[in-house]
This record gives sequence, structure tokens and C-alpha cells, in this order.
Amino acid sequence: MDTVTRTEALSRFGYALSDSTRTRILLILREGPGYPSELAESIGVSRQILSNHLACLRGCGLVVAVPEGRRSRYELADRRIGSALDDLLALVLAVDPACCPAADDDNCC
Repeated sequence: MDTVTRTEALSRFGYALSDSTRTRILLILREGPGYPSELAESIGVSRQILSNHLACLRGCGLVVAVPEGRRSRYELADRRIGSALDDLLALVLAVDPACCPAADDDNCC
């Protein structure tokens, strides 16, 4: 795999994590599949906003929609994504557990 491809892949992952709503979706889906209406309610956003974020995550290749009749179930595209999220979270908290205590903090990473 060449450097450009690796850079693009990590950039997509970083872009997905750059929004707190997308990050919350990924963290919920690492626990198991979910339906849009349940995800929207759990996160506290409208279904339209959730739909836009799910489209972004699908475009990044991180989630897939599994048709179930008239509904779609969303899940991580690969179980290793959940493991990567766990590892990344453990690393960030180990380095600086107080990192970004508030989203409106001007010193936030």
C-alpha cells in the first residue's frame, strides 16, 4: 500500500471522528447494530441530521446499511473499526485523561 493511499485512509477516519455526532454514532455502533430512529433518539438529533452523518460515515467506508424489509440496520463496516476506536480512546485517555473536558474550551485539542 503506497503512502498516498494510507494517508487518504487515515484522513477519512480522522474526518469521521472530527464531528462529535459522527463520533457518537461510531461509539454506539461499536456496541452493536442500530436503527436510524433509535440512533437519532439516543444521540438527541433529528433523523435528517442523523441521516446526513450516516451518509458521511458510509462514504468514508466506516459503516454499512443492511436492508431489513422496509428498514435499514446500520453497523460498523468491519469489527476492527470498533477495536481501533477502543484502542484510540484508551491511548488518548492514557496520554491526557483531562483532554478536552468541555467542548467550548478554547484550549481544547
